Amino acid sequence: MLFPGFEYRRVRTSGATIHLATAGSGPPVLLLHGYPQTHAMWHKVAPPLARRYTVVCADLRGYGDSSKPRGLPDHSNYSKRAMAQDMVEVMHSLGHRRFHVVGHDRGGRVAHRMARDHGARVRTLAVLDISPTLKMYESTDMAFARAYYHWFFLIQPEPLPEKLLAGHVPGYILGRIGRGPGGLRHFSRAALGEYVRCFRDPRTIHATCEDYRAAAGIDLAHDRRDRAKKLAMPVLALWGKYGVIERLFDCLADWREVAANVSGRALPCGHFLAEERPAELLRELQRFLKRHALS
Repeated sequence: MLFPGFEYRRVRTSGATIHLATAGSGPPVLLLHGYPQTHAMWHKVAPPLARRYTVVCADLRGYGDSSKPRGLPDHSNYSKRAMAQDMVEVMHSLGHRRFHVVGHDRGGRVAHRMARDHGARVRTLAVLDISPTLKMYESTDMAFARAYYHWFFLIQPEPLPEKLLAGHVPGYILGRIGRGPGGLRHFSRAALGEYVRCFRDPRTIHATCEDYRAAAGIDLAHDRRDRAKKLAMPVLALWGKYGVIERLFDCLADWREVAANVSGRALPCGHFLAEERPAELLRELQRFLKRHALS
């Protein structure tokens, strides 16, 4: 219902089994979702994008209907490096050696690491409503901690956040998604139902906590080692004018610290660009992809 004409597949990688939807023809574009969502967040953007591109919408490891391994003591199997490796293997299995990648929120952090570790495969990188993880953690102050309290809650040792979230899924999920200026009016009932359905699984709650724990530990170590190297591929940074990134960060300047060729702007929305302002987002993506068709 959300992705008419798309084919659903499951692809086994070296570390997980990834659930995805794909359609279209032309240059391949990988779309990666954020927290606490699934690939369903792209349902307003992916079908029109598939008229010109081969679109792949995947559930990240630990999310949606992808597999959810238990976290390791060092959280390395939920590092953005491991999650990016999943997606590189998925795209290779689909016959796409080089591709464009668009990531929102957590998916943007996976996409950033993918561009670091697999730069020869990533033609262009688009990141939605994030600044780089290391920049955000190193800039932490009271205002950021209050706005992004969930970062510091979800990284607490198991099983504290897992137990506190269990049994409170609908309210927690709808509260997080509906916190923007338009509330829940921009979100389809079918997509919201998917987010709640998948998050009811205790394995999803654990896996998503592991994603954040990795981001506060092993991911920062990886980012620090790469601090001196700038990404070479074109980068598009888009963010919500009414969100935390606009208020507390300089998104373009932050991405220009880590990449050589960065463009972008704010869209008139909150955090969830693909559902709040899909038409504007689609135009920006199509313009960016067309401009860098030969990248």
